[in-house]
Amino acid sequence: MGHGHDHGSSLTGRLLLLSVAITVAFVAGEAVTGYFSNSLALLSDAGHNFADALALVLSWYGLWIGQRPSSAKRTYGHHRVGILIALINALSLVLIAFLIFWEAISRFRHPEPVQSTPMIVVAFIAILLNTVISLWLRKAAKKDLNVRSAYMHMLGDAISAAGVVVAGFIVAFTHTSIADPIVSVLIGLLILWSSWDVLKESVNVLLEATPKGLDISIVETTINDIEGVLAVHDLHVWTVGSGMIACSCHIAVEEQSVRSGENVLR
Repeated sequence: MGHGHDHGSSLTGRLLLLSVAITVAFVAGEAVTGYFSNSLALLSDAGHNFADALALVLSWYGLWIGQRPSSAKRTYGHHRVGILIALINALSLVLIAFLIFWEAISRFRHPEPVQSTPMIVVAFIAILLNTVISLWLRKAAKKDLNVRSAYMHMLGDAISAAGVVVAGFIVAFTHTSIADPIVSVLIGLLILWSSWDVLKESVNVLLEATPKGLDISIVETTINDIEGVLAVHDLHVWTVGSGMIACSCHIAVEEQSVRSGENVLR
């Protein structure tokens, strides 16, 4: 079981590093194109893509350090690092969204001409790259909150790139640049929406809240129903890291033999 988990983490780590290389190369080209085409939507998408690259690096680091063994100083190991990174990734998305809103307000007040063709071409490439990377990370994202934060970055950027394509066509056919900041605002809203779930879950884990989808009353009832158990006190269930749920409680039992006590514990 442990070997399979390590192999899966190693494979996901390699995919993350490959995704970083592809994303950084694309960001450079997209930022230059956005600057010369004067497209805020394209520059916003480049900024989002740059945050994606950072998110991928952080997620890779979280996977790597999470495999380090526990020690006397860190008895749970480094699994919580991945949760901290998920929180950082989610907060970075929120920051990017508000920066986009700020610049979009400026464009609404002072519209600037935009070149539509570079917008459309580069955004189509962005859709392709981000979709491919999202598919790479999709399976691991179901099990790991850290990887899910990176996955949400890439998926959100694929959708925002589609918005840039729409803005590009509107600018091309209507010869009005107002579509550019409008789509930028929509991209910002999408970023906020995509970051909310990861932000909420990572905060809940750090606050040691009851794991999502777990009913603590059912846990307590199940323990009470075990033969030999009289009462349950101080029941706590929390998440250490992705896929690691811990539980502690005090159980009052009937007077019994050591073997019977071990059965209750089991």
